[in-house]
Amino acid sequence: MQINLTGHHVEITDSLRNYVDTKFSKLERHFDHISNVHVILNVEKLNQKAEATMHLSGAEVFASSENLDMYAAIDAMVDKLDRQVIKHKEKLKKH
Repeated sequence: MQINLTGHHVEITDSLRNYVDTKFSKLERHFDHISNVHVILNVEKLNQKAEATMHLSGAEVFASSENLDMYAAIDAMVDKLDRQVIKHKEKLKKH
C-alpha cells in the first residue's frame, strides 16, 4: 500500500508521518486489496482537518474529520475509513 501524504499550511513532521503510517497499517489488516491512499492534512485557523481518499479493488472510499488536535482528527478519519472498508468487504462477500 502506497501512502501519499500532503500538508496544507502544516509541516509534515516525521512523527505525523509515522502516526499516519501506523494507523493505515491497521486498516490493511482488515482488507489487503488497498492499492494507494492520498492523505491531506490541513490547518484552518483553529481547526485541524484530515481527509483521505483510499483506492480499493473495485471502489474508492473517502473520509474527512476536523478536530482541534491533528492526531484526534487523524484517529476519527481512520475510524470512518475503517467502517467503510468493512462495509465494502461485506458487499464483496455477498456477490
